[in-house]
Amino acid sequence: MLKFFAALLFAVTGFAQAALPLQTDLPLNYVAQTHADSQERPLVIFMHGYGSNELDLFGINFALPKDYNYLSVRAPVTLQEGRYQWFTQKPNSPDYDGVTVDLKRSGQVLRQFIEQATVKYHTQPSKVYLVGFSQGAMMTYEVALRDPKLVGGIAALSGKVLPVLKTELKPDPALKDLKVFIGHGNADMRVPYSGATQAQSYLTSLGLKPELHSYAGLGHSISQAEVADLNAWLQGVVK
Repeated sequence: MLKFFAALLFAVTGFAQAALPLQTDLPLNYVAQTHADSQERPLVIFMHGYGSNELDLFGINFALPKDYNYLSVRAPVTLQEGRYQWFTQKPNSPDYDGVTVDLKRSGQVLRQFIEQATVKYHTQPSKVYLVGFSQGAMMTYEVALRDPKLVGGIAALSGKVLPVLKTELKPDPALKDLKVFIGHGNADMRVPYSGATQAQSYLTSLGLKPELHSYAGLGHSISQAEVADLNAWLQGVVK
């Protein structure tokens, strides 16, 4: 499970557990921190990593723009109580990759979630932003690169573009409008930093202009500096 910088983790996770009920009205279970007047507000959707849950990323919204709406979704595959994943890692693969059937199932239900959440919270696809960590970051690529009109942008934290996606992706003119934030610690031993640089090169080859943010000495986690950069990016990309 992701370990945030300690003060924010303890202050916010406790609040989330106590005050944010699990929502079950959309295709994926989720928690929400939204405004009563949600008309046309940007909508940020958090996607946790392997073995975690919907509360793990949610705390960072308190350091992000106050006037946005925030949802955090639970991945659909249960590992055990309180621990979930988006897909099974492909066995015997020299590179971290996902089992295709898992990716397709999770991608489909995630797209349905995004579409219905966009309607429920009265905004436009261009104002919807996915923020994923690790496996969640890989799913931001999986969904947004296949269907770029679904969202305005993605923030992939400590992730990579999976090989199976590269082999199946088809050219789409709408890709050029997708905003991309890539954040990664250069000391990450679980998902190596090369995943970030390779993603930057691949997205550039597709005509996108991703922003790559590198964090010296950071492992498989998120730092205050990364959250500050994400905050600035979210404020800058909203039209």
